[in-house]
Amino acid sequence: MAKKKIKQEKLPKIGMLYLDFVLRFFDKSNFRGWPDKIETVTYHWKNDKDRFVKEVKRKKIDVLIGNIPATAYETFREIARELPNVQFIPSLDTQFSNKSKENVTRFAWKYDIPIPKTYIFYNPKKAQKFMETTKYPKIIKKSYGPSNYGGYFVHKVDSTQEAKSLIAKKKYNPVYMQNFVPMEADVRVMLIGHKPVCAFWRRAPEGEWLTNTSQGGSMDYQDVPKELLDLAVKVSKSANAEYWACDVAVGQDGKYRILECATAFAAFPYIRDWIGQYLMWKFSNGRFSKPNIPLYNWEELGKMDASVLRTLRYITFGKYTPSFDGAYFLDKKRVETSDGDITLTALDASYPMLLTEDRDYEEWPSEKWNFQDNYGKSIMKVKSKKNPNYDTDESTPTEKIVPVINKEKMTEVLTSVKGIGKKKSEKILNQFDTVELVHALEKEPKKLLDISWLKENVLDSIVKEWNKFKKKL
Repeated sequence: MAKKKIKQEKLPKIGMLYLDFVLRFFDKSNFRGWPDKIETVTYHWKNDKDRFVKEVKRKKIDVLIGNIPATAYETFREIARELPNVQFIPSLDTQFSNKSKENVTRFAWKYDIPIPKTYIFYNPKKAQKFMETTKYPKIIKKSYGPSNYGGYFVHKVDSTQEAKSLIAKKKYNPVYMQNFVPMEADVRVMLIGHKPVCAFWRRAPEGEWLTNTSQGGSMDYQDVPKELLDLAVKVSKSANAEYWACDVAVGQDGKYRILECATAFAAFPYIRDWIGQYLMWKFSNGRFSKPNIPLYNWEELGKMDASVLRTLRYITFGKYTPSFDGAYFLDKKRVETSDGDITLTALDASYPMLLTEDRDYEEWPSEKWNFQDNYGKSIMKVKSKKNPNYDTDESTPTEKIVPVINKEKMTEVLTSVKGIGKKKSEKILNQFDTVELVHALEKEPKKLLDISWLKENVLDSIVKEWNKFKKKL
């Protein structure tokens, strides 16, 4: 009797997202073995949004895979909303940090990720005043733009005059400054499914401070600390990233700080193959197996010349199966950690490759977080704290902690003011949500005068009631 064929579940339709004049991170060959046709969709810039959306719908794409450059990020926010049934990989939220260094900073502030203490100014007068009072040296970076890599838009300034001259010449907006952190080196960590798959040191040339290899830095793959990998895993999980890269500074003070992180990074072809294998596992409901990528594989692969690494494809690893001989030799490799020595096989098991979370909400909606294009408008809806307490700079006073209250309590505060009833309080809260309203009352009360019917004497009363309410908290 013939066996009955089991009908396999239909696979999602995959599309590759490309953009004119932008280097392609993925190719169909990175998804070797996928049985169905993989579509390609290219965005042609300018006014191509509507045509692009129609093409994705016409090709019935379910999953659209590809990185979005900084200069197209906000357009693709709009495109993603017009394609609610299409899953973008990485998601637009995961790619939030791709857009700018400012976004990396805001992401780090939200998730308590250690970074060099950072200052962001859109107001030139405030930036000038800060430059006159802060301590040096400082790092000034170009935050936004199509060419944010390689260290060419990162500058060290040692005085107020140097800082002012640089900003006058470069016209960077916002003014993005960080405390200079003396470094031993930095480490680039690449992760897939929150598992480190490649890590290497970058060391500055003697007498220099930039570690970028394009600026003369050297690199090696040996003895990346477990604790540094732990930080990279935390950052990847915070970003909910299918694939991710972090640059981690190793300070002379022994602390680790994140310098950069994004889904757009230079990767050897075999790493892009591994990402393709991971995504095929994610979307195939078991038809493709999860790739096995042992921890510290990079130490052995890194012994090859870079020209060889750039040509390698489809590297796979067998899974460890215990045997007397195998256990003897594999367990000889031990890694020093803050908790003592641990065998490589045991350590590998503590870094599982995980599926990311599928979400039906936006974590970083542009209405709240697109400071670049909306500065000066009503956009200060930031719930994250600012610089953490570590790495303090005495020249900059600590900001007050702004209380967070719910809508009902804020309504009580507003309706306690003579002339403001429920309807008017609703109008205020429709224009400013509670976080934004608290920020305005604490920092810029006159922003509320944007409401046409609200007069200065009423605003004064609101501020008084707010200050009374705060004392009860």
